Amino acid sequence: MFDFEHSVEFKEKDLDLLTVGELLVDMISGDYGDTLENGTYHRYFGGSPANIAMNTKKLGIRPLVASAVGEDGLGQFLVEHLNRAEMDTSCVQRVNESTSLVVVNKSQSTPIPIFYRGADYRLGFTEELRAALHRTKIVHFSCWPLSRQPVRSAVEQVIQEARQNGTLVCFDPNYHPALWEEGEDGVQYLKTILPLVDIAKPSEDDAERLFGKDTPENQLQKFLDLGVKLVILTLGKDGALVSNGQETLQFDTLATEVTDTTGAGDAYWSGFYAALVKGYPVGKALEFGLAVSAYKLQYTGAVVDLPLLETFKTKYQL
Repeated sequence: MFDFEHSVEFKEKDLDLLTVGELLVDMISGDYGDTLENGTYHRYFGGSPANIAMNTKKLGIRPLVASAVGEDGLGQFLVEHLNRAEMDTSCVQRVNESTSLVVVNKSQSTPIPIFYRGADYRLGFTEELRAALHRTKIVHFSCWPLSRQPVRSAVEQVIQEARQNGTLVCFDPNYHPALWEEGEDGVQYLKTILPLVDIAKPSEDDAERLFGKDTPENQLQKFLDLGVKLVILTLGKDGALVSNGQETLQFDTLATEVTDTTGAGDAYWSGFYAALVKGYPVGKALEFGLAVSAYKLQYTGAVVDLPLLETFKTKYQL
């Protein structure tokens, strides 16, 4: 069980976090709006696991991202972005497919993405990935790679080996029906994955897509009933509801300015992971997640120039 008053004890390893999944380009509109009538779109580094890896390095821990990009200009753009951030790219595979991208309108609520997939689902379980998995304290993945083969098999192997090694298994259940192939029951498949997960962080929209409309308390319980040990249900402007199965805590949002919500959930994960690795109690790590998310919401794009984690302690009076 995750005790809110105590920190998580990790074995000493030379990696803190391994994120597995999509590395892609976010094409974000220059103007707000719910239609695609905006004339100008700007290219940003994107992909939830990659965003988290980039963020956590800035916050002061040691991440590695495992992803696949195309042998094209967009793939080179993403790799160069990682190189400029002095990120290890040894687990970024180059494949003979177009680099995946997402088109999304800048939003102050929940952005509605359009997906164009190519290279991302070609990620394979290589010896480099296996070695990285054995070196890390936490492994993180999202719904995106689970929605297609062959990357699904790679992630299943990651989960299996992580559990055998005592690595913390964390999952972002950001389910989108459009990612799954026609005729496949993605929700039913994900219900077989959740029992293998230590920590999950659904948004209210994620929970509704998986389980239908319900109260936050009931949605939280559905994840717990499936075996997740710590569930963080983010509620936008209403903060977050968190349960370890025995105790449930309500956290208020720390956001005061919302420019763009793209990547806010990734920022939450990033602050939470960095605080866990640095030895903060679980309850305090949850507050750091809210603080880093609030900071990101002031800027456009999923990855922003974050300061070291300790800066948030003073800025948000944690």
